[in-house]
Amino acid sequence: MYLGKIVEMGNTRSIFSNPLHPYSEALLSAIPNPDIDQQNQQILLKGDVPSPVNIPSGCNFHTRCPQTVKICRTQKPLLRQIEKDHYTACHLR
Repeated sequence: MYLGKIVEMGNTRSIFSNPLHPYSEALLSAIPNPDIDQQNQQILLKGDVPSPVNIPSGCNFHTRCPQTVKICRTQKPLLRQIEKDHYTACHLR
């Protein structure tokens, strides 16, 4: 969830092995890897979280998303199935 909206939904294994939403990717990149030879490339999000009282137009995450395109600023993405039992609300998937 981001700003009270579901951005990705599925079983734990599918989300951890193949995150489909940029916010999920950023969250999972912050998990420390105990294997010193395989460190994760952490995704650092820029900007501040918008106020939940004044949510931006379009995708709730577009103000911090490193993959934002024009449609993200104007249209809210629908939660749709991308894989079996794996859903995301992202225009890019």
